[in-house]
Amino acid sequence: MASSTSVFRKLTCVLLICMMACAPLAQAAVSCGTVQSSLIPCLPYVRNNGAGAVPPACCQGIASVNNGAKTTPDRQAVCECLKKLSSLVSGANPAIIAGLPGKCKVNVPYKISTSTNCKTVK
Repeated sequence: MASSTSVFRKLTCVLLICMMACAPLAQAAVSCGTVQSSLIPCLPYVRNNGAGAVPPACCQGIASVNNGAKTTPDRQAVCECLKKLSSLVSGANPAIIAGLPGKCKVNVPYKISTSTNCKTVK
């Protein structure tokens, strides 16, 4: 198991990458940093291949991000951020990540996948 320092460094790197990648989307109401911090509670579930129950804080984070993306540009920005974040979680099963909204009973209007074309999200 990774030390807390190692996990903190990885999360910091993910946050910095998201901030740089989403900089052109700065006008969106939901920043990539907000998305990332809201979904940190999902990491243990995703890294454990979906074993056990989804943590309530993970579902709260998914709902919060989804509810905060009220406009098309917001939803597209969140989609792009989720694509980037899902590709950065090493060893994660993409199906587990894509299934999180359903497990949390949150209706996200697109599939969370690295292959999603976020420009088509309305």
